[in-house]
Amino acid sequence: MASFMLFWCVSQPLFMKPLLLFVVLFFHFPAFIAFQGDIIDELCAQFRSANSKDIASNFSSSVDLIIIDEEDVYSKAQAEQILRSFFSKYTPIKSTIIHRLNTNPNFRYGALSLITKNGSFRVSITLKKNGSAFFITELKIETEK
Repeated sequence: MASFMLFWCVSQPLFMKPLLLFVVLFFHFPAFIAFQGDIIDELCAQFRSANSKDIASNFSSSVDLIIIDEEDVYSKAQAEQILRSFFSKYTPIKSTIIHRLNTNPNFRYGALSLITKNGSFRVSITLKKNGSAFFITELKIETEK
C-alpha cells in the first residue's frame, strides 16, 4: 500500500499533492483534539443558566469547593447544594470564558467571568480525567477585583 501511495503521489500533478497532504493530516489526528474545549464551553453555559444540577453532574466524588471565603472538601451532593445556594443569592446574568487550558490530555482548566445581579465573580474550574471523561476536582468562586 505504501509503495502504491508513493507511486500515486509522484505521478500526480502538483495541485494534487497539497490535497493529499490535507487528507492525510485531517484523518491522522484523533477527533477528540478538535473538541477539547467543549467541557469548558458547557460549564460556562451551565453557570450562565445557574444550572447547579448539570454542573454537579461533572463533579468528581469529592470536590474542593471554595466559594467567596468558605473552603472545604465536599461530597458531590453537598457541593451541589452549596452551589445551588450560591445561585439563589447571586443570580447569574452573564458568563464568559476568560481563560482555558486544554493542552494536557488528562487535565483541563477554565477561568470564567460570572456577572450576577449582586456582583461579579471569577470562577476557576479544575478538571481531571477519569476513564474517558473529565470531572471537576476543584471549583473556586471569588469576588472579582
